[in-house]
Parts: sequence; C-alpha cells; structure tokens
Amino acid sequence: MNHVKAVLKRATAAAADLTPDALLLIGAGLVAYGAHMIYSPSGFIVGGSFFLYAGWSAARRTGV
Repeated sequence: MNHVKAVLKRATAAAADLTPDALLLIGAGLVAYGAHMIYSPSGFIVGGSFFLYAGWSAARRTGV
C-alpha cells in the first residue's frame, strides 16, 4: 500500500509540473484556432508564431 501512495505522490508532482505547459499549449491552440475562424491563413501564421516563440524560449532556458 505504501508503494501505491509513493507512486501517486510522484504522479501528482509530475502533473503539477506539467500543468502550466499544458495550459499554455491549449491556450495557444485556441488562439490560433480563433484566428483561423476569422481568416484561414492567419491561423497558421499565429500557430507558427507560437511555436517559434516556444522553441526560442526552450532554447534560451537550456542555454543552447
């Protein structure tokens, strides 16, 4: 039973670490989809901009 509790604590900690990233990704997707609904090519431009920023931000954090 203690093993199950330990696994659940680790899973909870991992989920808590991933929650902000998941929310940012969902938000970026919804903004891109909304732009796509207004004018189709703008959705790809907005989505691509979010991916460029995410890649730049990740590279900056890792020191690449």
